[in-house]
Amino acid sequence: MLLDWSDAYRAGQSSGRPLEGRSVAMLFEKPSLRTKVSFDVGVSELGGHAIYLGKGEVDMDSREPVEDVAAVLEQWVALIVARVYSHRSLERLAARASVPVVNALSDVEHPCQALADLQTVRSKLGHLDGVKIAYVGDANNCALSLGLACAATGGRFAIASPEGYAFKGGELAAIAARGETPQVTDDPREAVDGADVIYTDAWTSMGQEAESAKRKVDFQGFQVNEELLAGANAGALVMHPMPVHYGEEMPSGMLDHPQSVAYLQAGNRLHAQKAVLRLLAAGK
Repeated sequence: MLLDWSDAYRAGQSSGRPLEGRSVAMLFEKPSLRTKVSFDVGVSELGGHAIYLGKGEVDMDSREPVEDVAAVLEQWVALIVARVYSHRSLERLAARASVPVVNALSDVEHPCQALADLQTVRSKLGHLDGVKIAYVGDANNCALSLGLACAATGGRFAIASPEGYAFKGGELAAIAARGETPQVTDDPREAVDGADVIYTDAWTSMGQEAESAKRKVDFQGFQVNEELLAGANAGALVMHPMPVHYGEEMPSGMLDHPQSVAYLQAGNRLHAQKAVLRLLAAGK
């Protein structure tokens, strides 16, 4: 349903305004381009009013507890969109607030990105069942959400990570519980063999800057480039949630490769998130 709604929004075939006369708090501890703009535009196109609250305005657990922030915001807004450092902050917001809380990114998952990813893959390949998505790089929040989403929609998920950067057992079990057991390897070439999609992300995420030099060494050989792409299925899609660190996980210009769908993927954040907002607005 969410993917169908997302496609309808992208095609301009859905014009309802389920957030008419309602406000949405955008609580962002982390800076953002794609998440901030896509949610702001999405709320507006659904008839609502987005209120951006950066870390300097609402410093949770420093200026006031997470629970107090939730208790106050619920007095004014219909939904809370939160982009946070700690997943525990999301859980605490959701436990205290009487309005829905949307995970716009945490250190554990990035589900809105995964939904846009699936929309992009389906629009290009025509289906999701049996599609092999090979993720190359750090087993981070994007990787987990993508793996869960891929398994839940009948796809096959493979992940290649250097030693020390792979999923833990609980994460693998969570993916396997939703579908096919993931393929896990430390060899990118093995992961992309037979892949319909090659996906990568930054070697160093926000909050890991102190590890950057070490990660650049540890991730050598995990770059998604022409050579690695040649080992996948012909015409395999190249995906990245952005921002890209050129020269690390991808060479310069790779997002402009004929097989790259990264910009479409970014654009679909708007449509996928509108589908999520519509669903949550209907429940109020």
